[in-house]
Amino acid sequence: MLSQPPRTSQLRRAFSSHPAFRTDGVYRELTAMRVRKPYIQALREREEGKDEKPISTEKVARDLSPKSMKDSYHRVILPLAREPYLLDSYINSSGHIRLGTLFMDLDALAGVVSYKHTGESVMTVTAAVDRITIKRPLSTICDLELSGQVTFATGRSSMEVSLQVATAPKEGEEVKEEDVLVTCAFTMVSLDPATKKPVAIAPLTAETEEEKRLFNQGQENYNMKKSLAKRALLKQTPNDEESDLIHALWLRQLDYHDPNTPARKPHNALYMKSTSIQSVQLMQPQYRNRHNFMIFGGFLLKTTFELAFTCASSISHSRPTFIALDPSTFENPVPVGSVLYLTATVAYTDSPLIEGQDDVKASPAGRTRIQVRVDSKIRNIEHGETKPTGMFNYTFEVDGDLKIVPETYSQFMVYLDARRRAHHVATLEHQNAVVGVGADRSKESVME
Repeated sequence: MLSQPPRTSQLRRAFSSHPAFRTDGVYRELTAMRVRKPYIQALREREEGKDEKPISTEKVARDLSPKSMKDSYHRVILPLAREPYLLDSYINSSGHIRLGTLFMDLDALAGVVSYKHTGESVMTVTAAVDRITIKRPLSTICDLELSGQVTFATGRSSMEVSLQVATAPKEGEEVKEEDVLVTCAFTMVSLDPATKKPVAIAPLTAETEEEKRLFNQGQENYNMKKSLAKRALLKQTPNDEESDLIHALWLRQLDYHDPNTPARKPHNALYMKSTSIQSVQLMQPQYRNRHNFMIFGGFLLKTTFELAFTCASSISHSRPTFIALDPSTFENPVPVGSVLYLTATVAYTDSPLIEGQDDVKASPAGRTRIQVRVDSKIRNIEHGETKPTGMFNYTFEVDGDLKIVPETYSQFMVYLDARRRAHHVATLEHQNAVVGVGADRSKESVME
């Protein structure tokens, strides 16, 4: 649970004769801190050459002295139980809270926390979502508290921002461990506004034992990401066990296509290519970030999650249960006015069609855990240029027993990458179960 400074005040509804700043579904308190001016004003200023030119950090005196975690701590209250019309923006047709909308708020909160640490002289962007995990299901709709702080920064350009969603405590009370519903970590990177190159930020100091624990955890996360990057399939060939596995899968799918063999594809085995679904969207100004002409990361989280959810439900014909978002990256910015292409594919299932030596079943009886990968790319309308913008990896549980069958070499690599992620999720869940912090999925949740 996040280390919390002494309570001062919390953001609740503010009555005003002026309309609150709103973008697509983001909570008003977070939008007011993110959107600085109407888009039409920013557009006209740019067309007339009157927009403010970014000032390089080399020309600004910046304070790089160490900062504490409580300096960046921030919290907001979502009054979902007290404001039914606000709840309309967070609820789906089944009466469940939409996780995708909460993800937008969490990304916006990560930006607020980051700027409290770095100051306004730098441009801070979301580089990656390291993990989003459901710790406990929400059994009834209630007010929620979103809070976060910088938990790891050593003076380089990047920082880890840890966030959580909890049931809102009563006035004057603290959030308890059993109140925490969702935890997540974002990697934010600070850039020079003029050159767009990474710049150094203030390092973090850990003062209390809890802060030292959070900082050490951030260091472990950083080391793990570096280790995983070195072992990525784009840099290293599959190991011996993985090579044997994909060869066995290749032989199995050849048998399915050969009319001279008795083997026939089971009804619950799906070819990977048949699970793919796509969406195409034009990026509109209401999804912009604080710099006006780029889309903010929370919108990409929302849209990729909802497409992944749809993909999982389309193959299972049931309501998926979200388990986690695994490490996912934002490779390139998404400009306002560009066309966003998303492709969601079921990349792996537990239990698999052919089990490997290291496979450990994580799904309960009668359920299948599936990995859905969402690839995103953008196309510039004027020039027709296409570039990738990120890859997002979601884990769900669905009813029934499903298997995935890759056919091409590219699909086998997608399969192996997802299998590695599934093993990582299972390892983390086992560690949490040992210390008694695993999610109880037997309870009905009102979040999806």
